[in-house]
Amino acid sequence: MEAYMSSIGSKLQMLYTSDHASVVSMNLFVALLCACIVIGHLLEETRWMNESITALIIGVGTGIVILLISGGKSSRLLVFSEDLFFIYLLPPIIFNAGFQVKKKQFFRNFMTIMLFGAVGTLICCAIISIGAMQIFEKMDIGPLDIGDYLAIGAIFAATDSVCTLQVLSQDDTPLLYSLVFGEGVVNDATSVVLFNAIQSFDLTNINAVIAWDFVRNFLYLFLTSTMLGVLTGLVSAYIIKKLYFGRHSTDREVALMILMAYLSYMLAELFYLSGILTVFFCGIVMSHYTWHNVTESSRVTTRHAFATLSFVAEIFIFLYVGMDALDIEKWRFVSDSPGTSVAVSSILQGLVMVGRAAFVFPLSFVSNLSKKSPNEKIGFRQQFIIWWAGLMRGAVSMALAYNKFTSAGHTNLRANAIMITSTITVVLFSTVVFGLMTKPLISILLPHPKYQSRSLSFSSDPATPKSVTVPLLGEGQDSLDDLGGRDIPRPSSLRALLTTPTHTVHYYWRKFDDAFMRPMFGGRGFVPFVPGSPTERNPPQNQWH
Repeated sequence: MEAYMSSIGSKLQMLYTSDHASVVSMNLFVALLCACIVIGHLLEETRWMNESITALIIGVGTGIVILLISGGKSSRLLVFSEDLFFIYLLPPIIFNAGFQVKKKQFFRNFMTIMLFGAVGTLICCAIISIGAMQIFEKMDIGPLDIGDYLAIGAIFAATDSVCTLQVLSQDDTPLLYSLVFGEGVVNDATSVVLFNAIQSFDLTNINAVIAWDFVRNFLYLFLTSTMLGVLTGLVSAYIIKKLYFGRHSTDREVALMILMAYLSYMLAELFYLSGILTVFFCGIVMSHYTWHNVTESSRVTTRHAFATLSFVAEIFIFLYVGMDALDIEKWRFVSDSPGTSVAVSSILQGLVMVGRAAFVFPLSFVSNLSKKSPNEKIGFRQQFIIWWAGLMRGAVSMALAYNKFTSAGHTNLRANAIMITSTITVVLFSTVVFGLMTKPLISILLPHPKYQSRSLSFSSDPATPKSVTVPLLGEGQDSLDDLGGRDIPRPSSLRALLTTPTHTVHYYWRKFDDAFMRPMFGGRGFVPFVPGSPTERNPPQNQWH
């Protein structure tokens, strides 16, 4: 009996010690998050370093300290989990991107963005996969099959353009900002969809039937994920418009918006779709309809709540990536051949640069063929900046690499360890080195932003404040019906339809939206009637305009 009680006591002591260690770890991590925000604020004026680079450097520094304190046993406060990343950290980042996006800029350049983000990502993935297959087979890094090489292509095709976006000005260079931002979101979604499609197929014995099924599955995931996001956004708009939560409690409508946004992502995961695409388009639809159906105080609250959640999640990810970069377990596998690890990292970075160039410049040429106005064409300097913006790799690449080459954050195979350490090296090198070079590079290539602002003045929105924390944030959430900031005439001929497809599609969308969508789902012009509020004392005129 005494032995039994002693055993229980020792287990309780271990549990208590484990819980206390977790509390200590979380305290340190939260303190580091605060430090990243404070230091990022102090470095704001230079704009050479953003919170991402700051968090990475602080993470690496913290990892070194923990490594020394633990006697070389560990460098981490938390164990990396793909579930933590994909289920808790990524949704607020992607949703906020869709919720805060300037829709008139995004949809004006929609075809070019899709060309870069979807077609370009596929081209980049193919080049990286083929190049890695040809080179790595001649190197002694361990067994990798065709599925692994295709997964490597998808992993390193995922970009992170945060550094470039924080240097560019959406008012001075609206076209360039819109292309870099839009391509970044579509690129992440395409990379994850492509990665999941690769994981779900046995590509060791590929043939025409398997290839066709692969393409069909990719398109199915892409389209159904988009439609699910749109549907969830419309349901939220309809519920909030009809039930009028704001007349009793603004807390309820804010809570419902946040939960419906998260529900869209989880529904996509439930049905094995792309949560990134779903939550992004849910964000666009909710900003176009749902956001206008809530009270004014709820609009301010949701706008800043979504931006804050996204901001903290982004810093959290980069801080952890910095600490995990020194995980001794993975580096032990490559310690006997550091030259191989450096070579693999250098080759992958080179393939990223080649793959990026292989689609940015040719697809820019194709896009320019459909543009008549010189102001709408993508110049060579802008093409170079778009190429540069996509050279940096971030959290999506890290998460996909962990998903493919580790099990619960651990790996026991040399080839997998090499791929993980190489991914970490590429992420650190590209984010820090290329990130620090971004501002001087852009200042050289775009020396007169004011000139570009004048030449592209029709693309900018004077009512939109500049924001680093909340990119593309508009006062009142600019609407799809403001595309171009002017009335779009009805196309008079088939020639007009073909030469100005964006404006033509917008003309018919605007008519459909005014006639059917807004009366049912609300949107701009719908003013919630709250008893006792200024709305009640001064009824709005011309709600549907």
